[in-house]
Amino acid sequence: MRFYLTTHKKHWLKLTDKPLFLKSEHFVNAVTLYEALGPYAVDSGGFSELQRHGRWTRAPRQYIGDLRRIWECVGPFDWAAPQDWMCEPIMIQGGTAGGQRFVGTHLSIAEHQRRTVANYLELRSLAPDLPIVPVLQGWELPDYERCVALYEQAGVDLTREPTVGLGSVCRRQSTREASAIVTSLADHGVRLHGFGFKTLGLEKVGHLMASADSAAWSYHARKRPPIPGHPHKNCANCLDYALAWRTRVLNALPTWQQPLLDAA
Repeated sequence: MRFYLTTHKKHWLKLTDKPLFLKSEHFVNAVTLYEALGPYAVDSGGFSELQRHGRWTRAPRQYIGDLRRIWECVGPFDWAAPQDWMCEPIMIQGGTAGGQRFVGTHLSIAEHQRRTVANYLELRSLAPDLPIVPVLQGWELPDYERCVALYEQAGVDLTREPTVGLGSVCRRQSTREASAIVTSLADHGVRLHGFGFKTLGLEKVGHLMASADSAAWSYHARKRPPIPGHPHKNCANCLDYALAWRTRVLNALPTWQQPLLDAA
């Protein structure tokens, strides 16, 4: 399993060879882009787009243009997420959760899935040379199975894809329901990436996934004093803290599912 640190600090790419996960929007308006020292992957920023607007405001061609600039200036990325449509009830219905307001798409899960698959196909058509990965969306296990079927109907064999994103699970990734979803999809031979997986989720199903990312280190740091000698109020934006947190998380996993730290 490759474990990515999620961050908005794009300059970290020139400071560490550990895997990083960044939103494409963090590169878009940057005057200077730094060449990556290690592996990294690119998130499309779908959660923020749908939360704020209830739709995608960037056209697929614009997104592809953004990805090409990143690829050429920063270096080849492991993969990039498509412009998928999350299926959490709050994302569809709208409302407030965790102090965040969601405008709501007011569409069905089936429509979110249809748009997710259609966007993946369009992006791959526009840029067959870029490693854009399919993402499975749903809410309950039968939803995800229907999403698999949608890809199959479109001629996409998910078992042949090196990475398949698993969406709409991060807020419940340590639950029994989420474990059942991961287990079932992994049993089908799908190499999953877990978006936003924290310690408890990794302990339960980390060994079943090809990769995962997490920004939990920042929340963890915000609740604690800074590392001794660090001048900032807390280490919520601190690379040293993030790397130490990553090592602690991986070392705490059961030995039979620990990734090789240098390779991951």
